[in-house]
Amino acid sequence: MERYPVGLVPGPVRVPEAAAARYGEDYGSPDLEGDFLSLYRSCEAGLARLLHTENPVAIQCGEGMLALWGALNSVLAPGDRLLAVSSGVFGSGFAEMGRALGLEVRLLEFPFSRLPDPEEVRQEALRFRPRMMTVVHCETPSGTLTPLEDYGRIAREAEALLCVDFVASAGGAPVRVDDWGIDLGLLGSQKCLSLPPDLCFTSLSPRAREAVRLRGYQGYDALAPFEEARLTGAFPYTHHWRGLAALRQALDLYEEEGQEAVWSRHARAAARCRSRLADLGVALFPEEEAFCSPTVTAARVPEGWTWEALDGALRRRGVVLGGNYGPLAGKVFRFGHMGTQASLPLVDRALDALGEVLAKRP
Repeated sequence: MERYPVGLVPGPVRVPEAAAARYGEDYGSPDLEGDFLSLYRSCEAGLARLLHTENPVAIQCGEGMLALWGALNSVLAPGDRLLAVSSGVFGSGFAEMGRALGLEVRLLEFPFSRLPDPEEVRQEALRFRPRMMTVVHCETPSGTLTPLEDYGRIAREAEALLCVDFVASAGGAPVRVDDWGIDLGLLGSQKCLSLPPDLCFTSLSPRAREAVRLRGYQGYDALAPFEEARLTGAFPYTHHWRGLAALRQALDLYEEEGQEAVWSRHARAAARCRSRLADLGVALFPEEEAFCSPTVTAARVPEGWTWEALDGALRRRGVVLGGNYGPLAGKVFRFGHMGTQASLPLVDRALDALGEVLAKRP
């Protein structure tokens, strides 16, 4: 398979050598040894600091989508009400998942190029009275970042649990789980933490933990077993020692750099990407620059090009960017400047190549 010197796909991102090296080490059995439980607790504490929460964080084996399924299955039973707030592909995806689980779903959909309107969300939540409300912080297909400060208040006014997908933002942008009233906060390893797609994480408020207990759901994605496992080491399956060792390394790198410095690095990379796209005459997908995420930039495929032609021309120059999904497929492409890829030199190399390609019309 061909490799590309300049990779800016919006996840999975490049894994730093120090973290990748942990996968080549030998470990004991996580089912039997106290050292693994100590490592798990250390990683949980690091994730809690990253997310600004005093709540426990369940660490599960599986790609980020496992956290989404686990949150729904662990709290909601068939017939329960779910309000899915959507301004993008993944926001609408929550509604599709809910329908598949037999939930009564209300999809409150906003244009993908904009952000949800909190007052409209509030009014719909009070009308519908859902058991859970879902919101996506960073919509990677759309390149948008939704401010979350209002949603915890709205959820409590509607007596709902607030479930937030911050898979593509936490670690690259501020996420304050407790201050924002997030009951279930969902994160994956393959975005800003710069690890392979093999772990996912869910923070659980006291309200969420009680809902999980009452639901009593059992399955591979279940959150219930982690309430006790984090204390005793009795995990519901053989856990991923190498993955947690790499996670600890990634958290160490994050803490050594400092969160303010990490957020600033992501913001600078995103600003450089947007500025250079403007210089090239390439339009952003979000209607306003204020809507843009610091971890991913979405742009419209330039007039006169197909995405296939543009992608092929860039790959011949050693650059790989992200295509898109659903209604945005073939129309919008993406730069993933998150984690190790939030780098000004990397962004500049990609935009240099894009400029060379656009100078030669197809």
